[in-house]
Amino acid sequence: MSDPFSDLMAFQRETEALSQVAGRLSWDQETVMPRGAAAQRSDEMAAIEGVLHARRTDPRVGEWLAAIDGAALDPAGQANLRHIRRSYDRTMKVPAKLAAALARLTSVAQGVWAEARANDDFAAFAPTLREVLALKREEGAALADGGNVYDALLDDYEPGATAESLEAMFGALRPRLVALRDKVRGRPAPAALSGQFDEAAQMKLARHIARTFGYDMSRGRVDKAVHPFSSGSGNDVRITTRTAAEDPFNCLYSTIHEVGHASYEQNIDAAHLLTPVGAGVSMGVHESQSRIYENQLGRSRAFCGYLFGQMRETFGDIGIADAEAFYGAVNRVHGGFIRTEADEVQYNLHVLLRFDLERALIARDLEVDDLEAAWNDRFEADFGYKVDRASNGVLQDVHWSVGLFGYFPTYTLGNVYAGCLHAALRAARPELDAELSSGDLAGATEWLRAHVQVHGGLYEPRALIERATGRAPDEGPLLDYLEEKFTAIYG
Repeated sequence: MSDPFSDLMAFQRETEALSQVAGRLSWDQETVMPRGAAAQRSDEMAAIEGVLHARRTDPRVGEWLAAIDGAALDPAGQANLRHIRRSYDRTMKVPAKLAAALARLTSVAQGVWAEARANDDFAAFAPTLREVLALKREEGAALADGGNVYDALLDDYEPGATAESLEAMFGALRPRLVALRDKVRGRPAPAALSGQFDEAAQMKLARHIARTFGYDMSRGRVDKAVHPFSSGSGNDVRITTRTAAEDPFNCLYSTIHEVGHASYEQNIDAAHLLTPVGAGVSMGVHESQSRIYENQLGRSRAFCGYLFGQMRETFGDIGIADAEAFYGAVNRVHGGFIRTEADEVQYNLHVLLRFDLERALIARDLEVDDLEAAWNDRFEADFGYKVDRASNGVLQDVHWSVGLFGYFPTYTLGNVYAGCLHAALRAARPELDAELSSGDLAGATEWLRAHVQVHGGLYEPRALIERATGRAPDEGPLLDYLEEKFTAIYG
């Protein structure tokens, strides 16, 4: 006699494997796919999404779920059941035709966005974005089933979160961030890095730093893309970065950031491979790993001392006299337009802008034709200067082109989680700075592996952070860390 849970998990492992194949197609599209293949790739993505949608709505899944006694399962089994049921219930609400149309359109839209960004031409992208937005509104309405449409989309990336709860958290963040930013602006800034830095040498150093942070290159690779990202899980987790001759920090810290994402996936208990538990539990938790790797560890005074030596070995004289000046250059608060290049003090203000705009788009309070002007007005109000071109404004992020509405707030939520984890890590490892100063990340990354990464999707997001830190997540530790750090740097 067959066991419904065993049958369900065997079926699910095949679905997870096909999903990984779809992810590899996306990685290929961002890195090495010939430009002329875009139209064919959209058909390929639509075809595989159709297969995945059919599997996720297969009547047998509903029958298995109804037949399984969850109370008889171990914690991993219960967690897998929870994830499968959530996915099944959500997928059943979205018509197959709509799912395939979204996959086809967003594959094409990504290329349209990239070309419009290169030409600083929002008008060239606007018609495609209108189509994407219309489909995402339709999908959100189907998922919400009479409830809040934006919350239904947000749940894809951060289960259990609501716009109302995030708005309260972000509202508490904003005043202290703005006050800190304004104080810093009134003080002399540390000297910035200047010069030209060979891009091949940047990539070589980036791969070394990736390994230093524990990235397993036998199960991963580092390539270049327009927008850095991490892709995959288990034994095939790939990252991308980007280079600019005048800005090696962009390459190095993008790499460290993506290594945080990749290490999360590589370090999940191998017993969960190709199951729902065998992936990061949410984008907020995922972002907590990338941000704590990049900022609290990678931009710390201790690690900057190590990186200063590595930079001098790689590039020779870099025009900065000592490790302390280098630490100031790494953490320099600066004007700029690009979210991914923003300093720690201002980064979350970039996210809050996007959070408010995309909620307005989904709620029909803002339309695509007015989006560029709304972005530019909000940016000037928040940052005090005007957006100079579309690629520095509304066209800078890939997210909306591929339908990721509800994704942006998880970046700031990840920063909040990272603040909580960093406080707990420092309490657990008083020797942390001594380790970081010698380029030894093993203690820090092992603590994160044991307390967060190994569990994958075993626990719900907030519960996972609370287990790791001993407290419910809130914005306090992040704000305290930022105020202490930048008050010291800027005197």
